[in-house]
Amino acid sequence: MRPGAINPGAPGQKAKSFKPTLSRLLGRLAPERPAIIGLLSLAVLSVVLNVLGPHILGQATNLIFDGVVGRQLPAGVDKAEAIEQLRAEGQDRLADMLSGMAVIPGVGVDFDAVGRVLTIVLALYVVAGLCSWLQGLVLNQVIQRAVRGLRAEVEDKIHRLPLSYFDRHARGDLLSRVTNDVDNIAQSLQQTLSQLLMSVLSVLGILAMMVWISPLLALVALITVPLVVVVTSQIAQRSRPHFVDQWRYTGMMNATVEEAYAGHEVVQAFGRAGAVEEEFDERNERLFQASYRAQFVSGLIMPAIMFLGNLNYVLVAVIGGLRVASGNLSLGEVQAFIQYTRQFTQPLTQIGAMMNVLQSGVASAERVFEVLDADEQSADPVVEDKRAVDRGRIEFDHVSFRYEPQTPLIDDLSLVAEPGQLVAIVGPTGAGKTTLVNLIMRFFEVDSGKITMDGVDITRMSRDRLRSRIGMVLQDTWLFHGTIRENIAYGKPQATEEEILAAARAAYVDRFVHSLPNGYDTVIDEEGGGVSAGEKQLITIARAFLAKPSVLILDEATSSVDTRTELLVQQAMATLRSNRTSFVIAHRLSTIRDADLILVMENGEIVEQGTHDLLLRSHGAYWRLYNAQFAGVVAEA
Repeated sequence: MRPGAINPGAPGQKAKSFKPTLSRLLGRLAPERPAIIGLLSLAVLSVVLNVLGPHILGQATNLIFDGVVGRQLPAGVDKAEAIEQLRAEGQDRLADMLSGMAVIPGVGVDFDAVGRVLTIVLALYVVAGLCSWLQGLVLNQVIQRAVRGLRAEVEDKIHRLPLSYFDRHARGDLLSRVTNDVDNIAQSLQQTLSQLLMSVLSVLGILAMMVWISPLLALVALITVPLVVVVTSQIAQRSRPHFVDQWRYTGMMNATVEEAYAGHEVVQAFGRAGAVEEEFDERNERLFQASYRAQFVSGLIMPAIMFLGNLNYVLVAVIGGLRVASGNLSLGEVQAFIQYTRQFTQPLTQIGAMMNVLQSGVASAERVFEVLDADEQSADPVVEDKRAVDRGRIEFDHVSFRYEPQTPLIDDLSLVAEPGQLVAIVGPTGAGKTTLVNLIMRFFEVDSGKITMDGVDITRMSRDRLRSRIGMVLQDTWLFHGTIRENIAYGKPQATEEEILAAARAAYVDRFVHSLPNGYDTVIDEEGGGVSAGEKQLITIARAFLAKPSVLILDEATSSVDTRTELLVQQAMATLRSNRTSFVIAHRLSTIRDADLILVMENGEIVEQGTHDLLLRSHGAYWRLYNAQFAGVVAEA
């Protein structure tokens, strides 16, 4: 692990506040403004039609109730005479109620009128349902396009991040942010935006109808709204940290699983399965506790709102009954108002239920935005130096570099590698050998000094142009899922069949490939299943050969091949080194005896340089390394 790397289980950064993150997340929907206007129109129309339904249905109730009461009154008298007669009989309460009704004494229920009202209500609900369906369809398209853009932006961002970022973040946690968290954002927005939009519009529409029917009852119904707001906000505030922990621990657990899976053989070989299981159980328990607390706390929102809603319902029913008895409201209006009361509580309940989902989505958005806000590698030059860089002359001019400001690594390093030279880099672990070639590739930027290729400062070249001139073979081989042919041509997809076969023969891949089931069409996975470690290395060498770069970098590239194959590969590389510079990081000193220049590094400095024979005669650091390997002499500290 390089300096500055962190433990995958270390606590994450402090989460951002809820409102700015939610605002930023919703701001990503701005390019969909025309579609959003359309879905808002559909939502408003759907809510208006749904809100009108109970009021019109209340007219049907009035028609039925008026008909039932009217049939019980004597025919031949009008409504005013019937009311006077009831008052004369001392039935003032019944007379007050009758005064607020549209009854015709002696006339029963007008079922035709009731049927027309019900038909209108049915038509309203059908059109409202269709509008709601279309609104959900449009919203789904809007969200999926926005999340597709977010996912693409995260993918592009990863390619612009410096290598140091990946050193400081566990791979499993980063993969969790790119996959799990982005998917959770999509699901959360899909579930909440439609419900929240419809719920807010419903609350406004229902409230308007309630005030129109009875301002007094509307005031009674609104008594519980402040309580609902306070309860929801307090519970949501307490649940949010638990949702942040939930997704942070999800990333930590994914990191554990990814490491255990990638290093399964090592885990088994060293008998560490029990320790890995303990670590997994510990992080799984953390995830369980965080998830349980998040769901438990946020789950209190809906019961609290339902309780307040039921209390509201009781108050409205009692006061509404008294208003009907006094003749100030009709039975249909009270029935409609009670429906509005229940409908008024329902969207509030839905808002409360959606808050925990929204909290989870915003917690994931925070993690994704942390990736998007990370410092990127320096930009490529606006005006690129177009001079040819085909020979491969590499020069380090007083280069200094540190992973951490307080920890020196490479200080004032100068060297020149001429075209066609084989430059070997040796030294103890941590001396800076791999760092040296990483600087050539611009995986890291130098702190001072400069590196040039054929006289051109590599910072004046685009990274794509620079790296297209360099072929790199690492000690840790990596093959992608696909055929052997596709893996060889990975760095040059447009290569012809003849070029692929030539590279395969040069790297001695052709020697074993014919023994495989389908030859060059044999499919292997990213772990190289089906071929040995040495054969995997040969494929990666062939991949580098096919690109025919100006500079070859081999980081202990032949460590996994047998001695005979190693000699054959070295012979093949010798023919390919014509007018090309080759950097070889070697631990087995027997492989670099014919190097044109050997650089011996200690603590980021070149302490010796020269040929193999010259360095042995000097009896210095190289001599000590050589004897430690071949003469059994213990190297000095």
